[in-house]
Amino acid sequence: QVQLVESGGGSVQAGGSLRLSCAASGDTYSRYCMAWFRQAPGKERERVAVINTNIGRTYYADSVKGRFTMSQHNAKDTLYLQMNSLKPEDSAMYYCAADRQRAWSCNSPLYEYNYRGQGTQVTVSS
Repeated sequence: QVQLVESGGGSVQAGGSLRLSCAASGDTYSRYCMAWFRQAPGKERERVAVINTNIGRTYYADSVKGRFTMSQHNAKDTLYLQMNSLKPEDSAMYYCAADRQRAWSCNSPLYEYNYRGQGTQVTVSS
């Protein structure tokens, strides 16, 4: 199974940028759909962005569309989340997650994304 390790979180002022990284190991990266989730205290987990690692197609939550960009470095089995124009409401623990690809789109709600990293905290101050 895949193991995931995130890095790159921190504190930033509103309007600033951060880039999160997620290093995958332990299994063939291209077998997986990959996603970034976030969860703030007292709120439900939100799927922020998803990527089909084979074709590079990405999907974004409406709350981050146009501000966040998900990308990957296949040779390094590494996932990135570039976050620009950050807002205080973006403050949360961000998790990298994976699920084995199946016949349907990686953005399908049928994926549970049960393989997760330990998370990295993002704090945006106003």
